[in-house]
Order: sequence, then structure tokens, then C-alpha cells
Amino acid sequence: MQANSDLEANLEPMPPGSVLPWYGVQATRDAEDCNSNMSMEKGPLSNSKWYRKMLDAGVEENGIRPIPAEERTQTQFNNLFTVFFTCLLCVLPLPTGALGTAVYGLKLRDVSLIIIFFNIVTCVPPAFIGIGGVQTGMRQMIQARYSFGLFFGVIPLLLNAGTVTGFTLIGSIVSGQAIAAVNQDARISVDVGIGIVCALSFVTAFLGYRAIHIWQRWQWLPNLIGIVIAVGCGGKHLVHQAEAGPATVKSVVGYGSLMAGYFMTFGGTVSDFTIYHSPKGSKLKVFAYVYLGLLTPSTPLLILGAAIGGAMPNVDSWQTAWDAYGIGGVLAEMLRPADGFGKFVLVVLALSVVGNMVLSNYSVALCLQMLLPIFVKVPRFVFIIITMAIMIPMAIYAAKEWATSLENFLAVIGYWAGCFDAVVIEELLMFRRTEYTSYDPRIWNKGRSLPPGFAAIGASLVSLALVIPSMDTTWYTGPIGNHIGDIGFEAAFVVTALAYYPLRSLEIKWSGRI
Repeated sequence: MQANSDLEANLEPMPPGSVLPWYGVQATRDAEDCNSNMSMEKGPLSNSKWYRKMLDAGVEENGIRPIPAEERTQTQFNNLFTVFFTCLLCVLPLPTGALGTAVYGLKLRDVSLIIIFFNIVTCVPPAFIGIGGVQTGMRQMIQARYSFGLFFGVIPLLLNAGTVTGFTLIGSIVSGQAIAAVNQDARISVDVGIGIVCALSFVTAFLGYRAIHIWQRWQWLPNLIGIVIAVGCGGKHLVHQAEAGPATVKSVVGYGSLMAGYFMTFGGTVSDFTIYHSPKGSKLKVFAYVYLGLLTPSTPLLILGAAIGGAMPNVDSWQTAWDAYGIGGVLAEMLRPADGFGKFVLVVLALSVVGNMVLSNYSVALCLQMLLPIFVKVPRFVFIIITMAIMIPMAIYAAKEWATSLENFLAVIGYWAGCFDAVVIEELLMFRRTEYTSYDPRIWNKGRSLPPGFAAIGASLVSLALVIPSMDTTWYTGPIGNHIGDIGFEAAFVVTALAYYPLRSLEIKWSGRI
């Protein structure tokens, strides 16, 4: 506590105002001059007739500005469950689960235990971070500015955009493969399937926040029915698991890191879908809804994917279909006994990823809007159009080596997410003492009032000293990763958390503000 007292004593005196409970410093020196930043920035299109017609039709106008408390009135908190439940109740977890048995050579039992353990643990950080959206009314990467700063905040912003783009590409590829497998005689290409699902997901993301929650509230139902039918038709082959050797530390740790990357990256987007809910709601309720929304659909589907991957070597038709159309081809084979009805169900399953891609497209567009200050004047939906124009050709290219793309992507994304989640959580717990009012919405775009960001970036860079030797990927393997498997995510999270505390304390002492 002596260190804290010394820190307070060296802080520059501040005018009267809101005070943080621990440091006793005002959140910003010039926040009183920033009230105008809470109002909607008006661009050149704001007064056009067609723009007003779109708003009247229900298209969301707001992009990245914080939502004032009086506009955060939604009290239907179970929407926070359905938005993520539908996102993950689709065919996308299946190929990720299949990697455990088909690529890592683990037994179904071992993969299932890894999935359950890592899911229970790694769903906690994004669920906790999601509370901030309800309490502050800020998009996730706007909240990040309160630890990374305005300018250094661009770094996690770009990494987050790349991560979400990657998930969108994988989702569109999986869906495109399933659509192409519906009628192989018709020779519908995977590229056509990708274009179809991207266009469908674009529509809901274009409409915005309210439309997304309405869509997600109901889409899970046909998805669930389709998955149950597929398992009912082809489940008899799932018991024919291929022989696998005993689990090794390297394979267990490596696959566990994939699971960590799968969930921890939600920490970069989760608040994007909670900002209109009332801050008067229970924090525990928000946490529980988000946590269960992530955990409950993904765990059984990842295990189902692992069972499919383990059975493929003993079911020739499945293996052939996997090689040609990925998981979509396997689902087509599972539904073959249902004939025409099975093809209809396969289309439903192919479109199940729309609920996942809608969230991704929405968040990527927000990331693009945050890149430059001038972009705040550009309507949000313009960035949705740009996002779709980027996604479709990228997905078509990535589909050529989709399995390798999936494995490499999941192996790498966990590293930056470990750093990001550690910084954001520690900032809230240790330096702001879970006082969400310390996230002053008036300074969200004021670089001189926000933290400099040196501590957040510095702590993340320090972690690389252990992350790089701990990597075990197809393109690089460090000495630690070579012996015990990929623990890059764990190293990123722990080292960043340890380094951030002293660096942030020094930063506050130097800058004179939180």
C-alpha cells in the first residue's frame, strides 16, 4: 500500500470532479470540454432522403459512439444468451472439433475431456468482459482505448478485425462446402455457396443491432433440429472410432490452445452486442447469459465434430466426402438415407452459419469505422458493404486449402487474444476496481485524455519473450513448444498480466491520470 500512497502523492493535482476510489485522481483533465463527443457525428449523407428512408425502415444509425444511459433501455437480457447461443449452434464448431481426432490423433474420450475443461475455463474472460458493454454503453474496441489509448489502440483493433475476418472466412467456407455437397451432380461450386451465405449474412448485419438480436432469437431452432436429424440419420457410424495411441502432453496442450483461441477471441467483440441493454440489470445475470450462450452450444458440437473426425478413417464414404467438401460433405453422407428431405436439411445446416457470420460482419465493420477519426461521419452500413466486398474473394481463395487454413488460423489467434484479455481484465479489476463509471464516455475519442497506452503495448511486447519460444505451429516451432506443445496463449496471458501491473502503475504516475 505504500507504493500506492507514493503514486497518489506524485500525481498532478486535478480540478474537482469524479474521483476514482483507489488512486483518487480525476479520470480526465479536460473531460468537461468533451460533452459534444457523445452526440452523433453528422456526415454528408445524414440529410439525404434515401438515408432517412433507410433509418425509418429500421437500419441502425449509430456506429461507434458510446450509447448514452437514457438510450440503453433494453431489459430483455435473455437476448444476450440467444445472440451467442445461435452464433455457435451451427456447423462451424464441427470441423474445429474434428481436428482433435483427425489431425492431432487423440482419442474421442481425450478430446472430449479437453473440450469440456478448456471451454469451462476460457468462456469466463469474454463473459466477464461483456459486462462492460452493458455498464458503459461502449463497443468493445472503444473500451480497449481506456487501457491501450487512442493511437496504440489501433493495434488490437487491427488484430481483432483480422481475427473476426478469419472466423467469417471459415464460416463461409464450411457453408459453401455444404451447399456444394447438396447436389454434387449439379456441380454447384463451393465459390457459389460462399457467395450465397455471405449475401444472406450481409442483410442482417446491414440492418444492425436490433435486427441481429431478433434474428438470433429464433435461428437456433431450425439449426438444432437439423443437427439432431443429421445425427439421427448417420449417427450409427459414430461408434466406429479409429484406433489412436495414448495422449501425449504435446497433443493435449496443442489442442487445448486451439480451444483457448476459439473462445478467448470473443473478448474483442462481446460488448458490441450488449451496449443497448439497461445498466441497471444484474451484472451476474449478464455474465451468466453470455457465459452459457458461449458454452452450451459449442461444447456438444465440438465433441460431435471430434466423433466425426475419429470415425472418418473407418467410414470410407465420409473420408472421401471430407476430402472433397470438408464437413459439409460428411453431413451430406450422414443425411443420405433421408434422400430429398436430407438435402433440404443439409441446406438448413449450411445456412446455420449465417448467425455466426452476422456477428462477425457487424464487428468487422465497426473495427473499420474505428480506424480513422473521420470515419465516424461515415454511416455504419457503408462499412458493412465494404466488409462483404472483402470477405467473398478472400473466402474463395482460402477455401482451396481450408483444413490447413483452419488449423493455422486457430493456432495463432489465441496469442494476441491472451494479451488483450489480460490487459482489459486487469485494468478493470486492479486499476479501476470494477468502477465502470471511470470509463468516462466523454473522452472516448480524445487521445490526450485517454491513457497513453505504453503500458498495455509494453506488457504485450514483453510477453513475446516467452510466447515465441512456446509456439508450436506448422510454420514455426519454438524450443518450449517442441517439448511440451503450444502454450503460447497461456504464456501471453500470464506474462502480460504480470508485466502490466508495474508498467501501468508507472504510466499513471507519469501521466497523472488513470
